[in-house]
Amino acid sequence: MKVNKKRWLTAGVATVLVTTMLAGCGTGGNTAAPEPGKAGAAKPFEGKKLTVVTANHPWGEAIKPLIPEFEAQTGMKVELQSFFEDQLTQKLTVQFTSNSATPDVFMYRPLQEGKLFFKNGWLAPLDEYTTKDANYDFNDFSKSAIGSTTVDGKLSGIPIITEQEILYYRKDLLQKAGIAVPKTLDELTAAAKKLHDPKNEMYGFVARGQRSPLVTQVSSFLFSEGGDFTTGDKATVNTPEAIKAFTTYSSLLKDYAPPGVLNMSWPQAFGIFAQGKVAFLTDANSLYKNVTDKEKSTVADNVGFALFPAGKAGSKPYNITSWGLGMNSKTANKDASWEFIKWATSKDVVLKTQKLGNPGARASVWDSADGTSGFPAEMVQVIKESAKGGVDHDRPVLIGVGEARDAVGAIVLQGMSGGDIKAAADKANQELQAIIDKEKGK
Repeated sequence: MKVNKKRWLTAGVATVLVTTMLAGCGTGGNTAAPEPGKAGAAKPFEGKKLTVVTANHPWGEAIKPLIPEFEAQTGMKVELQSFFEDQLTQKLTVQFTSNSATPDVFMYRPLQEGKLFFKNGWLAPLDEYTTKDANYDFNDFSKSAIGSTTVDGKLSGIPIITEQEILYYRKDLLQKAGIAVPKTLDELTAAAKKLHDPKNEMYGFVARGQRSPLVTQVSSFLFSEGGDFTTGDKATVNTPEAIKAFTTYSSLLKDYAPPGVLNMSWPQAFGIFAQGKVAFLTDANSLYKNVTDKEKSTVADNVGFALFPAGKAGSKPYNITSWGLGMNSKTANKDASWEFIKWATSKDVVLKTQKLGNPGARASVWDSADGTSGFPAEMVQVIKESAKGGVDHDRPVLIGVGEARDAVGAIVLQGMSGGDIKAAADKANQELQAIIDKEKGK
């Protein structure tokens, strides 16, 4: 998912970036850190140079001023590069296809390109590294977040940004109408209907309506009804549970959303909610500042946050890693690369980045007052509760994820147009199964 980003890439950095990316390898072999207390332990990687690539993302901005701390601790020099999100995958793919040893460490989206990168041998498995240092406390990470970065039973990356789908609502509208915060999907539908007043430009509900973007958000409806995109190697988007979920989501958009919802991804959905024209919105918690920032939102003081409404299977929102840190399998600096990843995802650094509004995956940080200081108190409780029963994916976990999302999204579009959802689901299921079979070599 794309979040609101400050584009800080300068022309000078861009020049260094291009030069370095073309340069390929040449940073030396693996160097294991000396044991504590032995000579050189204070500067275990003296003289080493790492290339680290991030997306133009708030986490990248938060980690940048902390780099000198890491360099002082290790004796390493870190060259931090940044790409706009829509360029990142393309740049990394070019590098990895040419077997480049750089970048050493990179930011990536586990559920969007993680399976492709891992299957192509571009991501180094990290399982063995996580147990080398007991102080790292790998068990502190959310199991769902780790599930997002695991491919075929192998740990392909470490979570740095997590997301859960939550319910945003207008406190003032609910209070005035005497409506309790919806705890179930049926209650959400009833409340949206009651508050829907299009003649006065007030709409009951909004969410993503574009074919591909909507898939990640309908996922929580699907899980909460007891369904999933796949079960093992079988597509399951035409089960009764799935059809119920797609029907609920498409009906909410068809009956209670603002005009133009078919063209809405998250910026448009949050934008109209922030204009004070919608009662309910379901989307990622990481985007909350778009409706609480008084410079962007006319309803900033009246936004509430709630656990995703329960379906037949309870409240089962996605609880995913949207961004992780991976290690280039071709890097000549594996131990040094892990040292950076270990530092960047340590309790201390996660605390520092999370205080700036970057939701991390460490339970201990969420349990600390400092760790939650960058988020509204009401949201903190929702995040903690969501993490307990959350699902580790928000889309079909396939290499051909783009094709898969288009197939699933078509079901909702059919429902929004008043068409036959069952027929659309059967067709989508066939298409999804064909993608699965192709990837399995069947």
